[in-house]
Amino acid sequence: MSEHPAPIQTAIPESLRKQLEEFRRVLWRRKVVEAVAAGMIGLFVSFLLIFGLDRVWQTPGWARLLILLGGASLFAVFAPYWLHRWVWGNRQEGQLARLIARRFPGLGDRLLGVIELQGQQEAGDSLSPRLRAAAMEVVAAEAGKRDLASALPTPRHRKWGLAALLLMGLVATAFMVTPKAGVNALQRWLMPFSDTERYTFTQLESPISYLAVPYGESFAISLKLSKSSEQRPSSAEGRYGLQPELRAALKDGGYTFRFPGQQEKGTVVFRIGDLKHLIAVEPMQRPGVKGTKALVNYPDYMGIPDKEVQLTTGEISLVEGSGVVFQMDLDRPVRSGAFGPARASGEMESVSTFEPFSGALAVSADTVSTAAIEVGAIPFEIPFTWQDEFGLIGGSEFRLRVDAVKDAPPVSYTQGIERQVAILPEEALDFEILGEDDFGLKETGIEWENIGNPSGGQTGAKGELVLGKGGPEENRIMKPVAFSPAAFGMGPQRILMRSFSQDYFPDRGRVYSEPVLIYILSREEHAQLLKSQFDRAIGELEDLARKELNLLDENQKLDRMDGEDLQKDENLKKLAEQEQAEDANAEKMKELTEKMEDVMKGATRNGEIDKETLKKMAEAMKSMQELAEKDIPKVRDKLGESKEQSNTAEKTDSDVQEAVEEQKKVVEKMKEAIEQANDANKRFEASTFVARLKKAASEEEGIAATLIQGMKTLGERYDLIDPSAQMKLTESSGQQAQIGADVRWIQEDLGHYYARTNKESFRSIMEKMRDAKIDSELEEVKGKLEQNHSYEATERAKEAARKLAEWAAILGDELEKEGGGGGGDGGGPSPEDEDFEFMLRVMKMIQTQQDLRSRTRVLEQLKRDAGASPGQGR
Repeated sequence: MSEHPAPIQTAIPESLRKQLEEFRRVLWRRKVVEAVAAGMIGLFVSFLLIFGLDRVWQTPGWARLLILLGGASLFAVFAPYWLHRWVWGNRQEGQLARLIARRFPGLGDRLLGVIELQGQQEAGDSLSPRLRAAAMEVVAAEAGKRDLASALPTPRHRKWGLAALLLMGLVATAFMVTPKAGVNALQRWLMPFSDTERYTFTQLESPISYLAVPYGESFAISLKLSKSSEQRPSSAEGRYGLQPELRAALKDGGYTFRFPGQQEKGTVVFRIGDLKHLIAVEPMQRPGVKGTKALVNYPDYMGIPDKEVQLTTGEISLVEGSGVVFQMDLDRPVRSGAFGPARASGEMESVSTFEPFSGALAVSADTVSTAAIEVGAIPFEIPFTWQDEFGLIGGSEFRLRVDAVKDAPPVSYTQGIERQVAILPEEALDFEILGEDDFGLKETGIEWENIGNPSGGQTGAKGELVLGKGGPEENRIMKPVAFSPAAFGMGPQRILMRSFSQDYFPDRGRVYSEPVLIYILSREEHAQLLKSQFDRAIGELEDLARKELNLLDENQKLDRMDGEDLQKDENLKKLAEQEQAEDANAEKMKELTEKMEDVMKGATRNGEIDKETLKKMAEAMKSMQELAEKDIPKVRDKLGESKEQSNTAEKTDSDVQEAVEEQKKVVEKMKEAIEQANDANKRFEASTFVARLKKAASEEEGIAATLIQGMKTLGERYDLIDPSAQMKLTESSGQQAQIGADVRWIQEDLGHYYARTNKESFRSIMEKMRDAKIDSELEEVKGKLEQNHSYEATERAKEAARKLAEWAAILGDELEKEGGGGGGDGGGPSPEDEDFEFMLRVMKMIQTQQDLRSRTRVLEQLKRDAGASPGQGR
């Protein structure tokens, strides 16, 4: 046997054990129900809170998260805590006894003692098992008399459970009444940061949250109710920022709000039933044009390469048949655009043949362009529109106008030359031609053609000279021209010369300038021209002398006044007027001197005017030059000095006297110049008779030569001969009539000249012409030509030419005798004559060199331009 007996344990009475187990079961059941009910209450309350809040506002995500965490915390935090406290913390008899002790302290202490006795392990001799069991029985009996249920904590399970059931009923009711709102609230409750929008009974169809509007322009916002909207309020409100609220009525299933123009960003708040919708509004400028360019394709015949034209005015002129693509650079990217429909514009706006066109714009970021547009004959205007990425429409006021123009003919001008000019064959005309076209010149040049019959039987001149080659983009060509008839082998005749220009338009041909009538003169015709110019110069000189004489009369009246009277204002004014008149006379004399110099140069160039006439012309010209440069200015200056304010009376009187004396000399010198000019003119006129007779003889010889060439038609009836021969006969007949008229004028002028000069030689020639019946003879030649009696006409023409030439020779010899006397006793030339001869030779040499240079320029021009040859001008 063991020295120490085994410990003896005594179990608590069965009744007490059962009573404690029942107490624990009831406690656990209640507290578990309370924990579950509390968790459910938290969840239901948080859900209902989200449901309720979503009915009145857009519950933010963070609020939904806090509400969810608050509701779930009763399940996740409070319930475990509650179970740990009341279930886990009251699982043993001792823990239960201490709980009972809170209600029944004595009984609780005794129960703790019993429970402690049950757990003791002692030897048999320490404590009688019977005594321990008896003690336990006593406590068990006392406990049996008590209702331990009253020792349980205050019961809450029924209230909490009922609350949970009520909340569950509310949740169920919400789902049954508004299932969509319930499901929406559940989604937003379970997922607080999801983008699930709150459910409203008022639903919009595809509502926007951002809107770009035109800057400063009124705008409208339309909100349309969804077909599934459970509520359809009769009106809605909208407010832009802090501005007054606007109201809109329900119409056609939606609401339209019109807001005034805005310049600042803002938010529009709409309230429609339970719906609150926000739209961010940003005012911005409509998309506009930064720059426009046209890509132009010209018609093929022009040969102009494609061009890029920058447009600054919204208008472009394009030739008919061109193609164009318009390209606009915008101030921001766009997503679409269109152009058209185009319409006729300007004066052609009402034209019904114009076919409108339109199309979509090709878009590339901030650049838009049209398709290729063909330009017809009618101007048109194209409207444009485009929409940017914000939905703003731009370009509604943007128009481009295409002014369709035809390829106009070029123009051609001659510059630096009169419409009628008269020159000798060896002279040269220097002028410019100008060709212009709206697009491109092909070439420019001159053409010439004879009009009438050339003298001396020559062939009429006809030719052309291409002076400038252009190009498709050369709109203007200006070329200098040196034209000398002698370089082209032309004799005396009349020609019409025109400049021409030609562009690239198919089959258009050349466009000509106004014609220039060029008289290529014979020596005789040139002499007559110089004579008429000399006559006009003498007439103007005589008029000027009369004016100077009148001024002298006025100055003499002033000279008769004393100095004090001269210094009076009215007389000083008169002196100033006289000074101005003298200045004008000096200028006029200078102009006359230049005209006389031109006549002198022409006479020298002519070569057939006798030296005595040239000498007298030179003397007159020298006197006129001195008058213009020294004599008249001296009178003017003296008159100017006489009216100076600083003058004394004596000084003024002296100046006027000197002016009068000088002016008397001027008047006398003018008279001398007029006498010299008249002497020269008489000799000039006499020499023109020689020239005129020679010319008539030459032309008569030309008619004879023409008739000899056409002898194959001899004797045929006029109406049976070739038309070209008819034309030659007609032209010859007309020329013969003109010769007859010229000869009659020569006879009449000879009579007048004889009456003025009483020179016997001229009377003798006049009588010879009358005795020869030259008028009748020339008229008979004309008659024979009209009858196509070419042989008889030829013979008579030759005879008339011989007589005219004979009379010209007789007059020429007489003139030589009159001007051929010596200048001294020995019969030799005087020094003055020698000087004049030398001057004439120098002038002739200079003119010859000038003519040579002119012809050289013409030939160089021909070689350079390769447009003509001298042979073309014959």
